[in-house]
Amino acid sequence: MEQLHYLLMKTHTNLNRRIMGQAAALGLSSGQPKVLECLLACGESNQKSIARFCEIEQATVGSILTRMERDGLVCRAQRAGNRRSLYVSLTERGREKALQMQQIFRRADARATAALTPEEQQQLRTLLERVCAAVTTENEEWNP
Repeated sequence: MEQLHYLLMKTHTNLNRRIMGQAAALGLSSGQPKVLECLLACGESNQKSIARFCEIEQATVGSILTRMERDGLVCRAQRAGNRRSLYVSLTERGREKALQMQQIFRRADARATAALTPEEQQQLRTLLERVCAAVTTENEEWNP
């Protein structure tokens, strides 16, 4: 039986490969699908909020947003009264791509859980949330 860390990595790699293959066919590059998902779910957001949602560094989000703005997927603007932060929103083209990615994500989830009953799917989500919480604890020492 394979170890848990390997099974999680292998599952992520294979699922991500399928998703990114379909994203590339839409003209999207790495990081862009998750940013589109964030903006579709949350609406207008600042770079810090997007980074938190996507679990990536703010500087990385900045370079992703620059490419997305160049490609007409997002626009950045200041809000009245807040000159320090730029807020990002989807353009119509970005919204279309985000909705297409939403369907790709749904199909990927469905395929990944096709062999599970609805109860097993819920149990899997619950267990993965607990595992994720356990490995994202920042104050615990990982070395014995």
